Amino acid sequence: MKSLLIAVPVILLLAVVSVLTGVGSLASGLEADGRGWLLIVESRVPRTLALMLAGTGLAVAGTIMQMLARNRFVEPSTAGTAESAALGMLMTMIFAPTLPVAGKMAVATLTALAGTALFLKILRQIPLRSTLMVPLVGIMLGGVISAVTTFVAYRYDMMQSMGTWMSGDFSGVLRGRYELLWIAFALTLIAYVTAARFTVIGMGEDIARNVGLDYNKVITLGLCIVSMVTATVVATVGMVPFLGLIVPNVISLVVGDNLRRTLPLIAATGAGLVLACDIVGRMIIAPYEIPVGTVMGVIGSVVFLYLLLSRRAHAG
Repeated sequence: MKSLLIAVPVILLLAVVSVLTGVGSLASGLEADGRGWLLIVESRVPRTLALMLAGTGLAVAGTIMQMLARNRFVEPSTAGTAESAALGMLMTMIFAPTLPVAGKMAVATLTALAGTALFLKILRQIPLRSTLMVPLVGIMLGGVISAVTTFVAYRYDMMQSMGTWMSGDFSGVLRGRYELLWIAFALTLIAYVTAARFTVIGMGEDIARNVGLDYNKVITLGLCIVSMVTATVVATVGMVPFLGLIVPNVISLVVGDNLRRTLPLIAATGAGLVLACDIVGRMIIAPYEIPVGTVMGVIGSVVFLYLLLSRRAHAG
């Protein structure tokens, strides 16, 4: 609770900085035409909300993914989920280009669900003598799916569109173009209500069945939450890698593994981290900006390697 009380003011401060940061001047908001207020309402506030909603959803989705796979190094970008969602988006652009965004998100959800289910099925079929094998399998599966997506995109001259879905770029967010991300927030609330079930699932199938849980139903619920959150973010702004891996691991080291207690802090930290990455990306080469996905990829890869090496040293 103390950590959450510290996190909330920090997030509010980052949100204010995010609204005030940008190329366009807000000074005109004091003038009669009110162009500054229009900039705030139409662009800055929607972008800040999109950052917070995406960060919250992906952090929680990563946590659930780790519970389902029973591995600390798994999240949508290391399990083929994000690549599968991008493949679904590409299919809609080729075969149903007039489909509304909600329809494209639905197709991306189905392909993300199929990709994640395939990942979990593969894990059950191979002997995993090391915890490092699990993310390796996910990265290999994601690479295969990404290769297929790239080939199809190249044949249909849609490479630029595919890059957009995987870049995690919030620069194009405007009012009316981010509202689907509220679905991710609703799924976060569902995850909080069912947090105790996911905690038990993380202990293994036998324990889950012994305490009376329907193992398959909880697994299905978790897959649906992860797939829908990932598809929503990919369809709206593109994928932000490693967020669902970093945040749960850091919070687990600091607070513990009680999901009902840590999930609000995980959600808040995810929102704050994405806000911070966006602010950094807008300030480094201003007036240009670096996509959030790129900044998060650099930070995430470093933390990912640190977690892998520290776990290996601890195991040794």
